Amino acid sequence: MAPERESTRERTPAGATASTRTRARLDQPRPPRRRLLPEWDPEAFGRLSERIARFLGTGRFIVWMTIVIVLWVVWNIFAPKDLRFDNYPFIFLTLMLSLQASYAAPLILLAQNRQDDRDRVNLEQDRKQNERSIADTEYLTREIAALRIGLGEVATRDWIRSELQDMVKELEERQHGHHKQVVFPAERPSGRDVDDR
Repeated sequence: MAPERESTRERTPAGATASTRTRARLDQPRPPRRRLLPEWDPEAFGRLSERIARFLGTGRFIVWMTIVIVLWVVWNIFAPKDLRFDNYPFIFLTLMLSLQASYAAPLILLAQNRQDDRDRVNLEQDRKQNERSIADTEYLTREIAALRIGLGEVATRDWIRSELQDMVKELEERQHGHHKQVVFPAERPSGRDVDDR
């Protein structure tokens, strides 16, 4: 190992202070460090806590817990003295129940926090969906209003019929020798255009 360091020092320019350190490459990921504490997946732990919290909130849990407590008390009262493990004040039972409660409360809180996070994401998605629906509704409202305005300017069937009747009369007059020349329909003496629309 020492000859490698000497060869490295010989290749670096004089006065370089970082010659003994290896340079970290920025284009490659670092190798993972060894950790002293065990690693766990927070999602897996959260899912497990939700399962436990769901089980703690069921009637099945209450029934099983009642059966265990009754068996515990009956065993420690009626079993032979040398087989009893928790005498009358049932201190060990109290310790076990408080230990179960001390673990159940944080697990239930963790499950509630996860549910709150899911609810927050769902509410955000619902809010965005509502905004899109409102924008779509406003767009459709504007389009319908534009269509109504456009339909107001469209020639109606009655107006076209009256124009065609006027043209038929004009053609009949020309055929009979009356050459009254009208250039635009608006210049006609009859005021049917205003009322027919």
